[in-house]
Amino acid sequence: MKIKRLFSVLVTVAATGCATLATDDVIVKRTAFALGLDKSEFTISDRQNDGAQATYLATTKAGKKYTCYVEGYFSYASGRESSDAICNELGGKGAVNNCNALLKRAGKC
Repeated sequence: MKIKRLFSVLVTVAATGCATLATDDVIVKRTAFALGLDKSEFTISDRQNDGAQATYLATTKAGKKYTCYVEGYFSYASGRESSDAICNELGGKGAVNNCNALLKRAGKC
């Protein structure tokens, strides 16, 4: 029985081909969260799909530009899933929102 389930998952993943599993809506939601902005405060452009990864440019209304990416993956339990967006400001000093409680406590932020 497990082999049949595994086979159906593999067929589903193969059917998606090399297209990313992250939808446009997911990319906008994840980017809004990563940048701390409302969805209406930025635009997404120059999207490129590379396997399960989508890379793109997010431009805010204030003119700031961020290179971002989202990883998509397939979960047997829930189907399509996506990672959080990882964004770097062009000309900036690193990832946006990469500081969490552990990094703060370690003095890394």
